Amino acid sequence: MADTIRFRIRRQDHPDSGPYWQEFAIPYRREHNVVSALLAIRENPVTIDGERVAPPVWDSNCMEEVCGSCSLRVNGRARQACSALVDTLEQPIVLEPMLTFPVVRDLLVDRSAMFDNLRRVKAWIDIDGSWDIHTGAPRISPQEWDLNYALSRCMTCGCCMDACPHFGLDRDFIGPAPLAQVLLMNSHPTGKYSRADRLHAIMSDGGLTDCSSAQNCVRVCPKHVPLTAAIGKLGRQTTAQLLRDIFGG
Repeated sequence: MADTIRFRIRRQDHPDSGPYWQEFAIPYRREHNVVSALLAIRENPVTIDGERVAPPVWDSNCMEEVCGSCSLRVNGRARQACSALVDTLEQPIVLEPMLTFPVVRDLLVDRSAMFDNLRRVKAWIDIDGSWDIHTGAPRISPQEWDLNYALSRCMTCGCCMDACPHFGLDRDFIGPAPLAQVLLMNSHPTGKYSRADRLHAIMSDGGLTDCSSAQNCVRVCPKHVPLTAAIGKLGRQTTAQLLRDIFGG
C-alpha cells in the first residue's frame, strides 16, 4: 500500500491570470476524501519539488453532499469533493475547477451564471401564505410527488452545467439545472399560475431548443435528478404553450 497520496492541482492566481499545475503529496490515511486531503495540503503547502507555496483555494461547506458548494473536477469529472473518497481514485488525483464557470482562484469558481439563469426562469413560488390542509389544500398524486421530490433534490452544485457541451462562458444556453427547476415549479399547485412566464423564458434564445440531449448532465448528477426526463416533459409543455399562444386558450 502506498504511504502517500499524490495530487496534481490546477492553479490560477486570479481571474485574469493563466493556469498552471502543481503537485503535492500527503501522508496516506484511510478514508480521506478530497476536501480533507486539501485541508491536509493547506496545513503544509509544499510541492513535491520542495517549494513552499500558497495553499490551494477551494469552496466547501456542509461535507454531507447537500450544499453543492464543493463541486470541482476530480480526475476529469465534475463531482462533489466531499464525497470523492481518495481510496477509490486513481493517483495522482487530478483536481481542476469546473471549466464552464469563471475561475475566481485555483479550484474556486463563480457560479453566478447558474443562479442568474434560475432567476431568468422564475424558479420560485410566489406565495403570501399557506394552504389550509384540512379544508382546501390541493391534492398531488403519488406519481407527481415522486417526480417533484426527485427534481427538488437539485442542490445547484453545477456539475450538470460543467458536463453540458452547450453551456459555457461564451454561450447563451441556460443549462439543465434551471430547466429542471422550471418543471418542478410548474408542477406546484401555486407555481402553476406563473407557468406561461416560465415556459416563455425557456422558449426564447438560450432556452430549451439549445439542448441537444447529449445526456452528459444526467450521468454526472450526484443527486440523480432526472434531468433528461424533465427536459422531455418541458418539450411537450412548450409545444402546448406555443399552440395556446397561436390559437388562444
